[in-house]
Amino acid sequence: MSKKVVIEPITRIEGHGKVTIHLDDQGEVSDAKFHVVEFRGFEKFCEGRLFWEMPVITPRICGICPVSHHLASAKATDAILGVEIPPTAKKLRELLQMGQYVQSHALHFFHLASPDLLLGMDADPAIRNVIGVIGAHPDLATKGVLLRKFGQEIIGMLGGKKVHPNFAIPGGVSKALHPDERDKIRKGIDGVIADMQVAVNLIKGYLAQHADLANSFANFPSNYMGLVDASGNVKLYDGKLRIRDEKGNILEDQVEPKNYLSIIEEKVENWSYMKFPYYKKWGYPRGIYRVGPLGRLNVSDGFTTPLANKELKEFKKLSKNGIVEGSLYFHYARMIEGLYAAEKIKELVEDNTICSTDIRVSSNKFNEVGIGVIEAPRGTLIHHYQVDSKGTIRKVNLIVSTGHNNLAMNRAVESVAKSFIKGGKLTEGILNRVEAAIRCYDPCLSCATHALGQMSLIVQLVSANGEVIEEARRG
Repeated sequence: MSKKVVIEPITRIEGHGKVTIHLDDQGEVSDAKFHVVEFRGFEKFCEGRLFWEMPVITPRICGICPVSHHLASAKATDAILGVEIPPTAKKLRELLQMGQYVQSHALHFFHLASPDLLLGMDADPAIRNVIGVIGAHPDLATKGVLLRKFGQEIIGMLGGKKVHPNFAIPGGVSKALHPDERDKIRKGIDGVIADMQVAVNLIKGYLAQHADLANSFANFPSNYMGLVDASGNVKLYDGKLRIRDEKGNILEDQVEPKNYLSIIEEKVENWSYMKFPYYKKWGYPRGIYRVGPLGRLNVSDGFTTPLANKELKEFKKLSKNGIVEGSLYFHYARMIEGLYAAEKIKELVEDNTICSTDIRVSSNKFNEVGIGVIEAPRGTLIHHYQVDSKGTIRKVNLIVSTGHNNLAMNRAVESVAKSFIKGGKLTEGILNRVEAAIRCYDPCLSCATHALGQMSLIVQLVSANGEVIEEARRG
């Protein structure tokens, strides 16, 4: 008798989603899907607003990714004005972005992912969480908290508050960095770099010790996309788009972000509120690609900072062609990026021009279209605005980082479900592995979804005629 397994909600991610797993008559997985089940409609209700309001409005899309939306929106409004912001303003925006990288990557690795890695996929759910990590590994948990605190302090210092900053404006930034603030950052950055190195070595050691799992867990071929500079190095704020295939071949390179529609299209499915972007030339669903830490390291040739670049060279040795496909390697890539962000912060605050007051320009002309693209911690983020002659928003298209990975997360769920569910046997640890496949991508469903209240996990075995055969609850 065919059955359906439902995992709802998926735990230790930002936002609300569910997984359905369909079993055939022999209890083998015939299909599995990752559903985003809430709808917000940010693109629609931004219509009618004035474009200069967007860098303040769009951070409200998410309390986890506000800096990313803030900066992508500001870049789109710069394009509407048709201006190039002053060098110091750009450096300050990058400093804000690197603070976001440090806090976001630390949050995911230490709070959301490490319970599976440090305590085990089959550990008791009562301890398989950040509280369990604190009990078993207090020193590591403390490092995670302090890393996030450091990144949040940079955001608060520049943006006025740690969530939903008010800093980047059309044409630049709203305030200069005070020398005392710069000195505070400089005083703590060496310790942050050291702690990021500890995190890199921790995940590197785990994956080496569990190489068989790492090389089989949600491992599948795909394309990869990210921003790079003219030399092919990772470029998080203002690079050009590059796409590589699973063999390392470059399919697209140095594509101007404003031309993203020449390489990306989106599709809608009736079982998810999140859109499905794909590589236009390959069609849907063959044009699957991945973004985020794994995507960026796979498309790039290097980092511009020494410690991260050394780690990237080691990372690429994991495969013959330099393309690493296993989803668990997202965690490794994520911490290499965290190390890069810390090194970049040090580089920025040691620049003597970082405290300059030349931080904004203005324009009296409006372009009809503004497109802003940056690399958010979770992947490439696109803000596309169309305005009328008065600067009123007429149309908005947002392709969030998690959206790019939608096809890949569905592929990961199906892969893990088929690997671990055999003969209809279902355990809590198996279900956690399915969730862990999604957690590799650090999805921020809050960018497309929103739910209120206390949510529990309910898993049901349902017969073909709709009868609930067995039910398990968590929470």
